[in-house]
Amino acid sequence: MNNTAKKLDPASTIDPALYTAVTDAIRQEAKKVLESGTVAAVVGWQAGRRAGTAMPAIVTDPAGAEKLIFSPACVNNLALYLTKAKKEIRKKGRIAIVAKGCDLKALAGLMGENQLKREELHIIGVVCAGVQGSGADRSLPLSEETMARKCRECTVHTPEGTDATVGTLPELPHFTPAESEELARLEAMTPAERWSFWKEHFSRCLRCYACRQVCPFCYCEQCLCDRNRPQAVETTPRPAGNMAWHIVRAMHLAGRCAGCAECERVCPMDIPLNLLNRKMAKELKELYGFEAGFEPKEKGPLAEYREDDDQSFIK
Repeated sequence: MNNTAKKLDPASTIDPALYTAVTDAIRQEAKKVLESGTVAAVVGWQAGRRAGTAMPAIVTDPAGAEKLIFSPACVNNLALYLTKAKKEIRKKGRIAIVAKGCDLKALAGLMGENQLKREELHIIGVVCAGVQGSGADRSLPLSEETMARKCRECTVHTPEGTDATVGTLPELPHFTPAESEELARLEAMTPAERWSFWKEHFSRCLRCYACRQVCPFCYCEQCLCDRNRPQAVETTPRPAGNMAWHIVRAMHLAGRCAGCAECERVCPMDIPLNLLNRKMAKELKELYGFEAGFEPKEKGPLAEYREDDDQSFIK
């Protein structure tokens, strides 16, 4: 069997009918809440300018609900559009937002940090079998080969705690947990090997800050790393500054990251940023039993002090 035939094997692909059904349901729900005046706008996805792509959309009238879609190309974490970076959207009034499971974790995190209020949102949760990975052939059905790596081991295909949930999850094929395998390989390295691993990846960084711009949790109006009086982190794309930038950002997201992997998707240099974030999340779970999830939490383990905190790491 050649590679193309394997990719098209129905037993290893996701039925496109799932996305068609979710699209219809999103349109119905969006039209209903706009017509009733429940919300002033709906944040979702619409077809992109190129075939097989999708892009964020903001719909403010019921007729516009017909342009909303859900497909494997709906990769964007729409929680970004409710942060301080997009103030003009929140001024419209109560907002409906279409959310995948990983998007919902970001919304919960933003609520816990007092950036959003639950009563100001109407959350339309979508059952999601996965989205396309970077560079995937959009002409092919969604499968292990074309799916984003994060989706292969997703545990939140069906969002909970939403105002409406649309879609029915089919039985999914077994997918190779590529990220878990890569994380295990990384943890098996010696400290020197791990340092070399990350040093090599970070050396490619252009300091374009695409990772910051796409992250829902980078909502500061002015980033500390942009300040030059005093300068916290060197801004030129040199090894020392790059290492500092990525370590600072990883620590800043520890206990907060929703695992949407948008930072890794937009990185033009293919730096495995989600691998670093997953490692931080694993450490926090093992040390403190903490995991970023669907319940808004005001403080994570790195933002509060308790007398019974584990201090065994102090040498």
